[in-house]
Amino acid sequence: MSSESIMRSVWSETVKLPQFPSQNDDIKTDVLIIGGGIAGILTAYFLQQNGVDYVLVEKGRICSGTTQNTTAKITVQHGLVYQKIVKSYGTETAQKYLAANTEAFNKYAELCKNIDCDYEIKDSYVYSVDDRKKLENEMTALQRIGYKADLYDSISIPVESVGAVRFLNQAQFHPLKFLSAISKGLNIYENTFVKEMIGNTAVTNHGKICADKVIAATHFPFINKHGSYFLKLYQHRSYMIALENAQNINGMYVDESRTGMSFRNYNNLLFIGSGGERTGKIGGNWTELRAFAKKHYPNAKERYFWAAQDCMSLDEIPYVGSYSRSTADFYVASGFNKWGITGAMVSAMILSDMIAGKSRDYADIFNPSRSIIKPQLFVNGYEAVKNLLTISKKRCPHLGCALKWNCVEHSWDCPCHGSRFAENGTILDNPANGNYL
Repeated sequence: MSSESIMRSVWSETVKLPQFPSQNDDIKTDVLIIGGGIAGILTAYFLQQNGVDYVLVEKGRICSGTTQNTTAKITVQHGLVYQKIVKSYGTETAQKYLAANTEAFNKYAELCKNIDCDYEIKDSYVYSVDDRKKLENEMTALQRIGYKADLYDSISIPVESVGAVRFLNQAQFHPLKFLSAISKGLNIYENTFVKEMIGNTAVTNHGKICADKVIAATHFPFINKHGSYFLKLYQHRSYMIALENAQNINGMYVDESRTGMSFRNYNNLLFIGSGGERTGKIGGNWTELRAFAKKHYPNAKERYFWAAQDCMSLDEIPYVGSYSRSTADFYVASGFNKWGITGAMVSAMILSDMIAGKSRDYADIFNPSRSIIKPQLFVNGYEAVKNLLTISKKRCPHLGCALKWNCVEHSWDCPCHGSRFAENGTILDNPANGNYL
């Protein structure tokens, strides 16, 4: 590791975000958005465009959570997702998923025309190191849903592979430059922490906010008694380094395996990501990435390093819509499965329409109340039971699971649902809504 490298993402180090006041009185509004990441901000933007009365609250600064740590790829290629959706739900659902993300992609292209956010068109590649059949199956699924892609035999990154599926003319950008422009003029309160919900009234550290409709855009949904998100989601942690004097790969690359490596350039930097594992478990982290960089880019300098955390759904499709069947006028956006840029835009379009009493043709496939009988459900259940029964003095306040010490990041992590805490107990990542017990 270079002594000059900084443990913050390149995005947060290269932009100054606008600041917003804290809540200073009780508020009555038509719509309350909880969460000031990209999903919440885009939803607020569309509501304001439509003349809807709303308030967005963020417990810290906007974009200070998952959003600032994204790799910022704008693409409809989400790993080898289309073969999985075709197998689980059929061709029509896969076509709707493609249509939703294509509309999101196009909306970014439209908005970025007028925003200086380093928007660039790049081809996107999903490669495999050992399973050519998976790539061929993805090509078959794409042909069935009417999308033209290419199957490549070799790729221009220093990874042994058996090929890659290429999507032409995808994009990448600087997410915080984009959101800095989008958020200006929005009705946002920072440093306003929602401690609890009583019906549609949020009790914050500064008072109350009473709303007709509420949107939870908090990464992992924080209300446990509805929606069963503690069973439907788990969190995956991954790591990133940014190298100077490395390679211009002229594209965006990601391994089809969740524990594989990803690559993209930004200006004169090469981003390499990997080392990931379910939050609370041990992965390769930055050690793996630095060993790779030393071997393949010995003359490179590390300028930045950071980590990201993603909510993973049971079936590769996000949860966007009504929070649960029993909660009228309460909505959610979560489970973006590492593809939060297009996922956030899809969510904002769906939710802003739902608020207006409209619906998009593809909205039904994202319904959070769809069947949860999937193999991942039983893995999530096993992890929860195992860690609930583990003897430990340090417990997560979310549902009481035993916390694990993360010696790499010096944090206490929850293997059940991904909450993270600083060494002194301060909450770092939700769904926990307070410090550890």
